[in-house]
Amino acid sequence: MKIKTIKARELRNPAAFGPTSRESLSFAGTDHGNPMSRYRDMKFQGARYASPWKRSVCVVTAEDGSFGVGMTSHAGPVNVIINDYFAPLLEGRSVYATDLCWDIMVRTSASHFGAQGLASYAVSAVDLALWDLKGKLLTKPVYELMGGPTAKAIHCYATTRDVEWAKELGFDAIKIATTQGSAEPAASIRRNVIDVENARTIVGEDLELMVDFWNIGDTQFTIELAERLRPYRLKWVEDYSLTLDEQALTTVRCRLPWQTLASGERWYTPYPFQRAAANQVVDIFQPDIQWVGGATAIQKINAIAESASISMALHRACDDSYGQHLSYAMTNAVWGEFLLWGGRNVPLEDNGRYTPGMSLPENGKVVPSDAPGFGLALSIDTIESAT
Repeated sequence: MKIKTIKARELRNPAAFGPTSRESLSFAGTDHGNPMSRYRDMKFQGARYASPWKRSVCVVTAEDGSFGVGMTSHAGPVNVIINDYFAPLLEGRSVYATDLCWDIMVRTSASHFGAQGLASYAVSAVDLALWDLKGKLLTKPVYELMGGPTAKAIHCYATTRDVEWAKELGFDAIKIATTQGSAEPAASIRRNVIDVENARTIVGEDLELMVDFWNIGDTQFTIELAERLRPYRLKWVEDYSLTLDEQALTTVRCRLPWQTLASGERWYTPYPFQRAAANQVVDIFQPDIQWVGGATAIQKINAIAESASISMALHRACDDSYGQHLSYAMTNAVWGEFLLWGGRNVPLEDNGRYTPGMSLPENGKVVPSDAPGFGLALSIDTIESAT
């Protein structure tokens, strides 16, 4: 069976997919730190720096009319890469040759405009659509194609503003985000410590608590804040250095040998993970399946992680069907993240990156759909109405 067409479209009407895909419920909000929080006149303005582009929906169609769906972010430039560059390279090839197609996309983009960043988002959408299509053609859920379930359910943790709500819902691992950046170090550290102290009081001693530093500081700020947070016994801290700053990873590892460190949601392709594993600077890898290069990239990263005794906890793993299927099939997956960002008055399906057919957490656990592919209940008519 050969690939007939590959077409990426902008998700203009998310409501056609259900109640969500609301990117406004994110860390880019005005009440949280952001990568520009190191500047006094730019803190609490995360919405100004959010991507101006909508989400991308990629449809790969086979000769017999079967189709698979992949999704990612930054549709504006990403769709151009997919439609103008990747599609002509892959159309006519076997729909089952996911590794070959992935390698072609990564190698050709690396040769011309770079395989990381926006190109990696494009690779992700195409790769996920191919895996979805392959599962449909073989009438198997993707997690079966990946080796089968490794547990009865995925153990989820909630990333939230409302720690009490997450605890009430049955999550026994909860992550909060820092709200203050390094523009005013002393005051920011004090306020962040108060937030973590309050969260630890609510969750108690038996639940895990994690903190997302959200790229808000420089290396020294990260070290000082982590030292102040040590009494609160954090399971891990994450996103504590600028993505491009590999030296910062080494410095933080050396200065905080007692703290479990997690990173990788903004790393693209498996190669940064390979370097991090070789240098043993991170304890937990957190790739995002819609950003890093799709399911094929996750498989490669997991192999790197296992060989280096590093755990996997996919970024937003339980937020979409893609992450759920991969997490369900990995023995090395510690937890899957569910972004519980809408508050207690917002239904669970109005959080994260929901699509029809997607499973939702119950009592802090989730089992992916066993429908073929990624279990996305999307017809061509629904996709066309949304795009």
